[in-house]
Amino acid sequence: MGREIDLLRNYPKSKRDLSGRLESKTDAVRAIARQFGKAFFDGDREHGYGGFNYHPRFWQPVVPDLMSHFALQENSSVLDVGCAKGFMLYDLLNAMPSLNIRGVDISDYALEHAITEVKPFVTKACASNLPFENNSFDAVISINTIHNLEEDACAQALQEIERISAGNSFITVDAYRNDDEKKRMEAWNLTAKTMKHVDEWKSFFNKVGYSGDYYWFIP
Repeated sequence: MGREIDLLRNYPKSKRDLSGRLESKTDAVRAIARQFGKAFFDGDREHGYGGFNYHPRFWQPVVPDLMSHFALQENSSVLDVGCAKGFMLYDLLNAMPSLNIRGVDISDYALEHAITEVKPFVTKACASNLPFENNSFDAVISINTIHNLEEDACAQALQEIERISAGNSFITVDAYRNDDEKKRMEAWNLTAKTMKHVDEWKSFFNKVGYSGDYYWFIP
């Protein structure tokens, strides 16, 4: 297993008030969010982002840490699993135009509305069945994505990331360290189907053979 490391330390943190959010979410609301369509990305806040738009303040501060961590060089290959509209890929490409970037996402809507410059490099695929050969990439990154799968499929996604990256990967997943954080996670979550205590995640990584690096999303 790899290292617990916060490569998103420079990503802006949300300061939203979660009070009352748990009561407002029904199974029907979660079902709409889990379609990952227009309602989730660009609908109202009840079903997701409430408008998923590019802004340089999000990924530009993170990109230097990603580049340093993976020692990316001219013509290095990078895959974003769960790329959505390609914002991270866009900022990576701006920082190093010679990178070979690829992205996959399950959302037709997000891919259709991807940033123009990255559209040629993104395609539809589920994290549990990645359409690439073994050891295809110098780095594979997956931010807040694989936890949206049921546990068995989540395990398959970790094994797929391992297969195509040879351990040169970084993921973030929904997690908690205590009961208070678990309650906050339950109030925050719209789409995740696999949420675990950080120690349970580490055991899970070992069990499925994931050797890449990782960190937690804890609201």
